[in-house]
Amino acid sequence: MSIRIGQGFDVHAFGDGDHVMLGGVRIPHSRGVVAHSDGDVVLHALCDAILGALALGDIGRHFPPSDERWRDTDSRAFVRRCVSLAAERGFRVVNVDATVLAERPKVGPHAQAMRELIAGDLGIEVDAVSVKATTTERLGFTGREEGIAAMAVCLLESI
Repeated sequence: MSIRIGQGFDVHAFGDGDHVMLGGVRIPHSRGVVAHSDGDVVLHALCDAILGALALGDIGRHFPPSDERWRDTDSRAFVRRCVSLAAERGFRVVNVDATVLAERPKVGPHAQAMRELIAGDLGIEVDAVSVKATTTERLGFTGREEGIAAMAVCLLESI
């Protein structure tokens, strides 16, 4: 058996809007995010983690923001494509761990729904998906509530 680990990071600035997408869940918020797709930092970081484990570059290489085909796309489609790329290369996702970095919105009330959607898109059990959040103690761009970020790590194993 072969295993691979990948990590990912994504960030988006806040902009006009009334919600953010996190882990596939629409969360009411006083701001939206500036993004070409739906700007879901959790799913973008997850894609980068999967692609990194496969040594296939990053999300921008596969879904470039310069390509109008991806405008306003639901990022769950990106995740499902990354899972397909893994399967084509003989790998499956074992588990994932994601952390949102933000003062607001609060992730806790939505974490279970995120875990369920992510697990479904990855084809794994919910107990193999972790979604959590932390603040940056009011430091940096997330602390000043100028934007939101997420980190993710995933483990792949050969099929």
